[in-house]
Amino acid sequence: MAVLKVIEIMASSEKSWEDATGVAVKTAAKTVKGIRSVYIQDMSAVVKENKITEFRVNAKISFEVLN
Repeated sequence: MAVLKVIEIMASSEKSWEDATGVAVKTAAKTVKGIRSVYIQDMSAVVKENKITEFRVNAKISFEVLN
């Protein structure tokens, strides 16, 4: 049986929500090992002059807690 922990990370990208999700995982991986999954809780975007300029995600990342 594995023990998992969930952390919440907010990330953004100028490209897409998918890229913002990748940024969240990459950022978490700098300090967390054993990432198992990412769940996108919320997505939003910044709009300037009728164009999307930034994609944002609120990601929940689960990872295994090692003994």
